[in-house]
Amino acid sequence: MAKTLVLAEKPSVGKEIARVLGCRRALDGGLEGERYVVTWALGHLVELAPPEDYDKTWTKWDLLTLPMLPEQMKTVVIRESSRQFRAVQALMRRGDVSELVIATDSGREGELVARWIMEKAGWKKPAKRLWISSQTDKAIREGFQNLRPAQAYDDLYHSARARSEADWLVGLNVTRALTCKYGAQLSAGRVQTPTLALIVDREEEIRRFVPKEFYTLQVKCQGFSAIWRDKNGQARTFDRAQAERLAAALGGKTGVLTEVRRTYRQTPPPAAYDLTELQRDANKKYAYSAKETLSLMQSLYERHKLLTYPRTDSRYISDDVTATLPERLKSVMVDEYRDLARAILMKRPLQTRFLVNDAKVTDHHAIIPTEEQPDLYRLTGPERNIYDLVVRRFLAVLLPPCEYEETKLTLTVDGQTFTARGKIRKEPGWRQAYSRFTLEEDEETDEDEREQSLPAIRQGDRVQILSALVNTGRTSPPKRYTEATLLTAMEHPQVQVQDREQSKILEETGGLGPPAPRADIIEKLFSAFYVERRGKELGPTSKGVQVVGLAPEELRSATLTAQWERRLGEIAQGREQEGAFVDEMRQFAARLVAQVKASDAAYRHDNQTRTPCPDCGKYLLRVKTKRGEMLVCPDRECGYRRSVKQTTNARCPNCHKRMELRGEGEKQLFACVCGYREKLSDFKKRRETGAAGKRDVQRYLAGQQEEKGTSAMAEQLKKWLEQNQK
Repeated sequence: MAKTLVLAEKPSVGKEIARVLGCRRALDGGLEGERYVVTWALGHLVELAPPEDYDKTWTKWDLLTLPMLPEQMKTVVIRESSRQFRAVQALMRRGDVSELVIATDSGREGELVARWIMEKAGWKKPAKRLWISSQTDKAIREGFQNLRPAQAYDDLYHSARARSEADWLVGLNVTRALTCKYGAQLSAGRVQTPTLALIVDREEEIRRFVPKEFYTLQVKCQGFSAIWRDKNGQARTFDRAQAERLAAALGGKTGVLTEVRRTYRQTPPPAAYDLTELQRDANKKYAYSAKETLSLMQSLYERHKLLTYPRTDSRYISDDVTATLPERLKSVMVDEYRDLARAILMKRPLQTRFLVNDAKVTDHHAIIPTEEQPDLYRLTGPERNIYDLVVRRFLAVLLPPCEYEETKLTLTVDGQTFTARGKIRKEPGWRQAYSRFTLEEDEETDEDEREQSLPAIRQGDRVQILSALVNTGRTSPPKRYTEATLLTAMEHPQVQVQDREQSKILEETGGLGPPAPRADIIEKLFSAFYVERRGKELGPTSKGVQVVGLAPEELRSATLTAQWERRLGEIAQGREQEGAFVDEMRQFAARLVAQVKASDAAYRHDNQTRTPCPDCGKYLLRVKTKRGEMLVCPDRECGYRRSVKQTTNARCPNCHKRMELRGEGEKQLFACVCGYREKLSDFKKRRETGAAGKRDVQRYLAGQQEEKGTSAMAEQLKKWLEQNQK
């Protein structure tokens, strides 16, 4: 009997699909049933070949060997996952396997994962595509009933391959050029570099900022207070004498309410979550990194099956999903959501005008709950938090607008104008979903004029000034980025671009890169030691500031990646040729390398210590990581690094704050800000004999491993200086 081979992207997803399809017999790298054989990748099993696979002279990191411009890009099996590739290949070559179902993630990268495996394994038989937005049993079954020919997604594959090849050509060439030119471990990329430039530019704005003292004048009347405004409507003045003169002249005087305007308003609910908006809110409310939020979402999508596909850039659902909304509402009738979800469900037809929009749905719709009934007690604390955010937003978008009456008044005293405003909520609407939450918009109040409860007053009433007060303030510099605000800036970089045409391109393409990889980009900035945390804020290191200055100007522009994404979108739609785009990228990479070579700039290590590397003798660099500090050898070929101190999950027995682990080897000890000190050996003994047990020790010590870079380019850096060391 002929069988169908199903290729998933990850083992966890593959095993769930196998369970639904009734595949229970274990194979090497898969599971088999009567009709189906299910196998999986481990993420990517195949990648673009490294430079030395094209030309042996490219093994040497030398400016003379640049640019590297292969005429035809090649792929290779990733060595670390070669065993699984061989297992997948063996299944593809089975005589009884007549058809393949691509069940990798439903997106550009998922398509690339599958197609490269198929090409490398030599698959020539028919193939179909499974395209689903959730991992529930129902979604999987319906997906297999509606398989499409794999050829329908050829253009998507061409777009993904073009993106990968362009990143190789530009990223590796510029990284090698910067590294060789300046004798430092430097890297650049078409999304990484403009993102870093955002942080560096913001830091420069803060550095240049000169604070100024300003003054506001507030008068108190019976039942309300009002703020002075000048002829241009500004509440602030930089003339202290003027403010004090006015305050002195107004005491005890009577003014007239020249305008009392009441307006009935509605505020619609916020749109459902896409990935970026969810990452932003999770960072604001729970300080989760973008990478952390994506990981939690993947768990809720793949393992728990409670939420739909996370890597989406849409905040709406299509009309065909509307029929599933009642079942989704029933699924969230648990815990504190029960009453509100039931109330929404009882009001038919459902209020969907803020949720359904076919025109704004691309590959995947917004993140919403699935029809799966949750067992909240099985979720970890962070998973529960993310689930809570999504459910509340889902309920909110199905509720009517919030209705309120806004009152604005204008008070005139001796020719001077004062204003006040107030708001009375009439119908809570969508705000019912956030009854216990403080919303961001509630936190953001005007420093000069805050809403208040206003008394019953009418236009023409005379009002006595009870007192007048001059308040002093200072202008503030722009705030440093947090991960939340950086994600916003990556999504909307057009606000920082002066050129109208470029700004339009950025707006149309959705900013710097697709939503999902943005978390990885931020992580790369940390692993390359370009960015450091300052509390919740992100600040550039000296290395980060310098690399932005040393990188070619074109690569620093947010417009570059926007233009790329627009053209990649055209390729995915079949409106542009992949080959023409890649050829342009070859020319572009050559131009960037030439710019680096011609530069007369210099790079300076300002974090160099006087501690020699025990392996090569060069002075070590002190770098800050997300979890502490490390000493790193500047010679990538050497690769020596050791931890100086790092924050752990181990709690101080006195004040219960997290302790730092300092030193190395037998001299390692825990240190707390309260002054408590404890040797690592003593800590182990205490935990082993305590109630927590050995597993607790292992959990605390799991984070002691040295941090390593995650960039593929960083791996290429290891080969640099090989010739120089000989």
